[in-house]
This record gives sequence, C-alpha cells and structure tokens, in this order.
Amino acid sequence: MNALVGRGIGVLSHEWREGTRNSNRPSGAYRTRMEIWINPACSKCRGALDVLDAEGAGYTVRRYLEDVPSAEEIRELLGRLGLEPWDIARTGEGVAGELGMRQWARDAETRERWISALVEHPVLIQRPIITAEDGTALVARSEEAVRDALGRGGPTAV
Repeated sequence: MNALVGRGIGVLSHEWREGTRNSNRPSGAYRTRMEIWINPACSKCRGALDVLDAEGAGYTVRRYLEDVPSAEEIRELLGRLGLEPWDIARTGEGVAGELGMRQWARDAETRERWISALVEHPVLIQRPIITAEDGTALVARSEEAVRDALGRGGPTAV
C-alpha cells in the first residue's frame, strides 16, 4: 500500500500523473493522455500502473470505488469499449451473487438494469479500464492490453 501512496493515488480519486520511472522515453512522451480506472487493492491495476510508469506515460488515476461513475459515464464507457454492461461486470463478486446477476438476461431490455447495478455497486466493474483521449477504451487486465493502450497514441518525438 505504501507504493500506492507514494504514487499519490492513496490521496485523491482523480490525479494527473507524469510517468517517468524506469523509462527510456522523456516524461509525457505519449501524445495520448489516458485515464485509468483502478481499485488500488487489485494486483492487475497495480501492474497496469507499473507498465504506464515504466513507459513514461502520462495518465489520470480514477479510483472508481470512491469516485463512482454515473449511469451516463458507464453508457459512454461501454460505447467506447464496444461492449455491453454484462461484458464488464464481475459476476463472481459476492454482491453479484446476492443480486442473482448470473441469471439476468443479457439483452436490450435488461441493459439498464445491468448499468444500474454497476453504478450502485461499482465493485462489479471490471478493472483496470483505460480510456484514451482519442475516444478509445479497453479493459487492461494484461501487460499486452496496457501496451496496446500506449500504442494507440504512439510515442512522440519529444
């Protein structure tokens, strides 16, 4: 946890970070600015931050369990991801079982029900999610996915 506080993400739910650690690229060398939705207790989120830092990427951290996205933000995110709410729902979480989400239909009629559940119980949102300035987004659960997000803007010749 101390490493997270050292990054500043133990303090604020939204914070701009210039990545410089262990990088061969100049600080802020990526022209696409990103926002990463994280749960600091998640090892995949910490791993994604490590990759962003190592590559010198600038990004904003959103601790989405504290700064809960609105239904509109979830809809916008889904559009950017090209996914449906059930695609980013963590149905293995205890609250998902309590809600019976695994039995919910996955269709247009129940889409808003899924979105409402994600807003009411943000722990159900898959993580980490990276959104880029170019309008794209992805669920970045692997190092390759994080590098894909970095590649969308490409390094600049700073």
